[in-house]
Amino acid sequence: MLKKVRILIVDDDPDVCEYLQKFLSKDGYDVTTVSQPAMVLDELKEKAYQIIILDLKMPGMSGEELLRRIRAVDSDICIIIYTGYPSVDSAVETMKQQVFDYIKKPFNIEDFRAVIRKAVQEKGLIVSPEIRLNQEIGQKIRTLRKKKNLTLKQLANRTGLSVS
Repeated sequence: MLKKVRILIVDDDPDVCEYLQKFLSKDGYDVTTVSQPAMVLDELKEKAYQIIILDLKMPGMSGEELLRRIRAVDSDICIIIYTGYPSVDSAVETMKQQVFDYIKKPFNIEDFRAVIRKAVQEKGLIVSPEIRLNQEIGQKIRTLRKKKNLTLKQLANRTGLSVS
């Protein structure tokens, strides 16, 4: 059984949070929403998330400031920025913080889904059973080959398989 990818949505608009939570939950993700930016770091301490979807314009703390604080705590977490006020400056600033993508509102829901799927795939957050099996077989072959001090070419000659 595959574990669900945990997504944290940070947006001060509860309607947007509810909308995103509903459609992402239907897609099989485990989704939590936070409407107050000041609560995000506490939430990250309580639960492990693989993806954060972060609005840039929020009262109390800007998305850019929150992004810097998140990066100080977790430099690897996948962050997707979305904003109703896109600008070249904010895009450049967030990309310096290594965000996965920068999306402007309103967005096409299918395009948004595609960004999430791409993030999951590129970050290796979910591995299909077939890929996992291939990885395990490859690891086992590599271990046995090294144990017997065989090169890839020697193994290929003995088994009739290609080196690749």
